[in-house]
Amino acid sequence: MSDKTGMLYVVATPIGNLDDLSPRAARLLADVDVVLAEDTRHSGRLLRRLGARGRMLSLHEHNETARIGDVLERLERGESIALISDAGTPLVSDPGYRLVRAVGDAGYTLIPVPGACAAIAALSVAGLPSDRFVFEGFMPNRASARRERLSRLATDERTLIFYEAPHRIAAFLDDLCAVLGGERRAFVAREMTKLHESGYRDSLEALSAAAQTDPDFARGELVVVVEGAGPAPVASEEELDAMLRLLLEEMPARQAARVAARLLGVGRNEAYRRTLELGADNT
Repeated sequence: MSDKTGMLYVVATPIGNLDDLSPRAARLLADVDVVLAEDTRHSGRLLRRLGARGRMLSLHEHNETARIGDVLERLERGESIALISDAGTPLVSDPGYRLVRAVGDAGYTLIPVPGACAAIAALSVAGLPSDRFVFEGFMPNRASARRERLSRLATDERTLIFYEAPHRIAAFLDDLCAVLGGERRAFVAREMTKLHESGYRDSLEALSAAAQTDPDFARGELVVVVEGAGPAPVASEEELDAMLRLLLEEMPARQAARVAARLLGVGRNEAYRRTLELGADNT
């Protein structure tokens, strides 16, 4: 804990249901000197409901860097400041990390106030492995860039979590099918914690078809959770031997073992042992 008196609280707010705001978060937002909000008009409704007495300032992707100096000056004066986003946990696919880093580097205390997070809420009800997962946020707007990014995730065995806009969900599910394979299990959460909350659980292929025919699919905020890739198949001894015989015609045994191990996903020692058993020179 820093000996400086100014503090920055990173406060999670509801993603739809106001009852999800914790008593601690409500108390802090009502009592701090300044609230930094992504959209002051949007967050103003929540703060008025809480009877917040502090000043509200904007902090979004276009002014975050410029706002840092003012925040540090306020902290130097001993002010207490809360950072919130439009909904959910700040910094999760939202601005703020540059400010948090600057405040931490300046020696001020940073205190998280946990609460709602759409990505974690969707994962908790997706019925997919949750011990290892990766959050990718929003994919690029352009289809080519989106597919290129997805291709880098195609062999990732962790559960994948994405945010997506309603007007792009059908195209995004098509891309997921094309790049990851339509047989993968997935879950699409829509309007979580809100009145018309719903979830779709099926294969990517079935979800992609549903997005084309169900008008409700493209309404509201969406989280897409996708099953990770299965373990890479282990090459058989026959496949390893065939690969090594071809490589040994062109290169020494150690180099052939290295290349075969990389291409087939087998251990380098195992590949080298087989080169010797195939009668290669120990070079």
